[in-house]
Amino acid sequence: MRVVIAEDSSILRDGLVQLLEMRGVEVAAAVSDAEALLAAVAEHRPDAAVVDIRLPPTQTDEGLRAAVQIRRTAPGTGVLIFSQYVETKYAAQLVGDGGAGVGYLLKERVVDIGEFVNALERVAAGGTALDPEVVAQLFGASRRAAALDALTPREREVLGLMAEGRTNHAIAEGFGVSERAVEKHIANIFTKLDLPPSESGHRRVLAVLRYLDRAAGSPA
Repeated sequence: MRVVIAEDSSILRDGLVQLLEMRGVEVAAAVSDAEALLAAVAEHRPDAAVVDIRLPPTQTDEGLRAAVQIRRTAPGTGVLIFSQYVETKYAAQLVGDGGAGVGYLLKERVVDIGEFVNALERVAAGGTALDPEVVAQLFGASRRAAALDALTPREREVLGLMAEGRTNHAIAEGFGVSERAVEKHIANIFTKLDLPPSESGHRRVLAVLRYLDRAAGSPA
């Protein structure tokens, strides 16, 4: 897996590079601002980009805007937002084009580099990896979406865990139920979100993207 990193703190940036390389991840570039990030993605065509939200020169939303641009100009590159902040509007915009390969992790909640690498691999492979706190806030932002209102509380929980990248087996273990029960909940989610079977077989990702996309149009 080849990645690029955009992080303005040199200590965090260098530390992340070392930790990833120790895990066998190739870091093609590690930069400190959005302009350099976009140039690195164009040059190296990485499997994924790890992006902080607040980058120079204004330290506001440069990283997020660059991430949205990467989704449009390099759709084959997964984007993993790695930040201290939750920005529900921009998180929804990242998947507003219906693409896959998006993650959003909070720095203070990542305590295991192995879990971070696993999340990065899921994003690079076209899946999702969202921190539970981000998922909770996104659900709040999308609470008035009609299709999501049709879901039962348990179906919402299942969809949230799907957004975190959990497998059916992991979801079943967490709830103390059978995988068959989880499969039934997921089938109901697909039906209520109007996601019929398709040749691509990506309904699981599409279900997550559907509620994130709806969140873009709803206030938090």
